[in-house]
This record gives sequence, structure tokens and C-alpha cells, in this order.
Amino acid sequence: MTPRTHGPWTINGSTLKYKHKLLEVYEEQVTRPNGTPGVYATVKIKPGAAVLALDEDGYVYLARQFRYATGRESLEVVAGAIDDGERLEDAARRELREELGIEARELIPLGRVDPMESLIDSPSHLFLARRLQFIEAQQQGSEQIQIVKVSLAEACRLVYVNEITHGSSCVLILRADKFLRDETHAGGEA
Repeated sequence: MTPRTHGPWTINGSTLKYKHKLLEVYEEQVTRPNGTPGVYATVKIKPGAAVLALDEDGYVYLARQFRYATGRESLEVVAGAIDDGERLEDAARRELREELGIEARELIPLGRVDPMESLIDSPSHLFLARRLQFIEAQQQGSEQIQIVKVSLAEACRLVYVNEITHGSSCVLILRADKFLRDETHAGGEA
């Protein structure tokens, strides 16, 4: 491999150590910014979409499910991987439909978040869903999701008291709250 610049680092070689349908693990031979050689490991996870569904009465719909990696239940927004070639908005709508049985006539992008960006490349694109229509959920076989309906204020409180700890969920809930407050102050429809 020809060395390539990566910010202030130089990547001299890269070896794929593990590949799965959702992630890849690389070991890279690098030259650090101070000029010393080293080895750096990175994980690349497929980009994802995270969606917070908000109804006209100010309630949000969250998913409570067991998470294998942490070995515990997690309360979180709907989130999942973006399929190859899939548009961000289409992935957000698909996840919302599959996991909670909700279709949204309005989808508002609220930016992205990069969890653990020192080791993991896994951007999550955040959306607020409004003007909801409820249909039957189409959960995958590995998903056993309990739908939890709470006010947006309660969801914010759950973030602050550490009952919602999923990173993308925390960021999305707080960004949605700010977006809606700003929209209300600007005379919008919140």
C-alpha cells in the first residue's frame, strides 16, 4: 500500500482483520503526528438512521428492547443501518415502519452524531418524524420491541437521569426538544 495522509497521521498499511455484514475491523500501520510508528485499530460500522416519532399531542414513541452486546434492556429511539444504495430518509422511514409500525408524513433531518469517533467510524443520521400514521409493525426475528409512549419532556428527563443511555437517542431527543422550542419561538407549528 502506498502511504496516505490521514489528517496529521500517515497510514502506511491497512489489514482487514474481521468482516461482518454490519461492520469491519482494521489494523493499520501508522506514523503518528509526532513521527513515531505505531499500530491503530479502527472499526467501521455501516452508517445508520435514528428516528424520534412525535405525535400531535407532544408524545414520542421509543423502543424498549434487550441489547445483546450490553446484556441489558435499552430504552431508545428507533435506529438501524442504512442499506447499500438506500437514501437516508428512506432508511429512517423503513426503520420506523418496521420497528414501531409508524409512518411519518414529515421527516425533519436534525444532523448526525459520531459515537466513539476515536475508534469507531459509524455515523448516525438523526430525524424527527411528525404527522404520524399508525400501521402494523414488521419487526425482524431478532427484535422483541416494546413500544413506550412518553411526553417529549419525560424523554428529556430520562436522558438527564441516565435511564436513556443510547448515544444517538440522547442526542436526538435533546436536539428535537431544542428544534421544537426554537420552532415555537419562531411562530412555527410545534
